[in-house]
Amino acid sequence: MQDTASNPLPEDWLDAIKWDDQGLVPAIAQDAASGDILMMAWMNREALALTAREQRAIYWSRSRGKLWRKGESSGHVQQVSEIRLDCDADVIVLKVDQLGGIACHTGRRSCFYRRLEDGQWVSVEPVLKDPDAIYGDSGGTSS
Repeated sequence: MQDTASNPLPEDWLDAIKWDDQGLVPAIAQDAASGDILMMAWMNREALALTAREQRAIYWSRSRGKLWRKGESSGHVQQVSEIRLDCDADVIVLKVDQLGGIACHTGRRSCFYRRLEDGQWVSVEPVLKDPDAIYGDSGGTSS
């Protein structure tokens, strides 16, 4: 990814994105090394521009109504190596290095830890760290 600390990117590239009626676009975080899907979150224009500028995943929290930097409370930062846009220009993929190896607020590597088996959702990935140990009594959020 281009060094943007000293050279801010022009932001007209954001106009190519098909934002939904709330000004959001889904963003999928994918492990840059393994290709594993780690999580999905939402981005608004500001979140995506900041993500490109800082090379760190920054999302829009619909429940809190504000930007959140992945890892701001958990320490599980996502360093972004590449940003991709799908063919319909309505989904972003962030290729990331997941610091600490945990992307999910449940303490797992990935938010996609449940698999459908015989009509039941079964947890197939272990908890790597107790969410209470990560977030304390807050119960965890998607950060």
